Amino acid sequence: MRRTFLLLLLVLPQACSPGPSCGLTPLSLKFDTTNGTVSLRVETANTPEERAKGLMGRVTLPADEGMAFLYDAPTQESFWMKDTSIPLSIAFWDEDGRIISILDMSPCTADPCRTYSSGLPFTGAVEVNQGYFADHGIQVRDRVHFVAYACA
Repeated sequence: MRRTFLLLLLVLPQACSPGPSCGLTPLSLKFDTTNGTVSLRVETANTPEERAKGLMGRVTLPADEGMAFLYDAPTQESFWMKDTSIPLSIAFWDEDGRIISILDMSPCTADPCRTYSSGLPFTGAVEVNQGYFADHGIQVRDRVHFVAYACA
C-alpha cells in the first residue's frame, strides 16, 4: 500500500502539469512586479464558447477579481466588449509568462464594436476592472503565474 502511494506521488506530477490541457483550472494569478507580488482571483475561460462569452452581461466585477483566457498554443485573437457594460483593462502574456501588452477597453452595446489585440502572439490574457493594473503597479514585462488550481 505504501509503495503504491509513493508511486502515485512520483507519477501524478509528471502526468499532469498545471494548465488548461490537463483539466486543472487556475483560481488565482500572481503578478511579479518591481514593487512586489500582486494576487488576483480569477474565473477561467478555456473553451472557445467560454472565451466568446467572457464577461458579457455582467454589471459588476469585484475589485480583486478577473477573468483569465487560456490557450494551449500562441494565438493572436482579438477581444471585444460586445454587451459588456464594465470598463475593463486586459493584460496579455506570452509562453514565458511575461506580460507583452496592457490595454484599456471601453464598453460596447451596439455593433460595430471595436476589437482589441495584443499585437503579438500570446498564450493567456486576463480582464480586470479598468485601472487595476495601473493601481497595482503591474506593467508590460512583469511576470504572471498561476498559484491555485481546481479540477475542472
